[in-house]
Amino acid sequence: MADERVVLAIDTSTVVNVGLARGTDVLATATVEDRMAHVEQLTPLIRACLAQAGLRLTDVQEIVVGLGPGPFTGLRVGIVTAQTLAAVGGQDLHGICSLDALAAQYADQAPAEFVVATDARRREVYWAAYAADGRRQGAAQVGPPLEVPRRATIGPAAAVYPDQLVAVPGPRFLDAGVLATAGPSLPDAGSAPLYLRRPDATEPTRRKSVLPLTARGVRR
Repeated sequence: MADERVVLAIDTSTVVNVGLARGTDVLATATVEDRMAHVEQLTPLIRACLAQAGLRLTDVQEIVVGLGPGPFTGLRVGIVTAQTLAAVGGQDLHGICSLDALAAQYADQAPAEFVVATDARRREVYWAAYAADGRRQGAAQVGPPLEVPRRATIGPAAAVYPDQLVAVPGPRFLDAGVLATAGPSLPDAGSAPLYLRRPDATEPTRRKSVLPLTARGVRR
């Protein structure tokens, strides 16, 4: 049955999240909150979840991966890992907006339209607006907290900027179990990472001169 498919879910848009589910049953979850440990921790977490459930990667039929928005390096680790596993194992790969998974955690208790926001650092947040049933209204965006619509707001940024967002009681962190159970039914976001802004490290626009300053017409 389609609803009994084994799903492996991966999201590194904030912390490192791994979930494993069969249909609506959560088999295993694992989270590491160190934002600098994506590379070292993701693969061991996947192995630990499979071992806890008594499964192998070949038992997985679908891989769900959060495409962000999120920081460049951490986000890339999760996406590349999911793509590699799916390519090697032949599993279906389903990319989702990570904010949609947080919205799914809140939709059954949301009294009205709301916002999901995560910390983008640099005094900015990644955010998206949602209808009360959890359907996203428009694309995810990045910007200062005060530019976010004045709606009830959940997610990590609600704890970071409670005085600038309309923070309400609700999920503050992504639930890896929900990611695995609800992920397959969330809207397909394609395969491209949702960076929303350029990475800090970029290629130079022109070649650097190797000549000493005096050779370039600069007086001593």
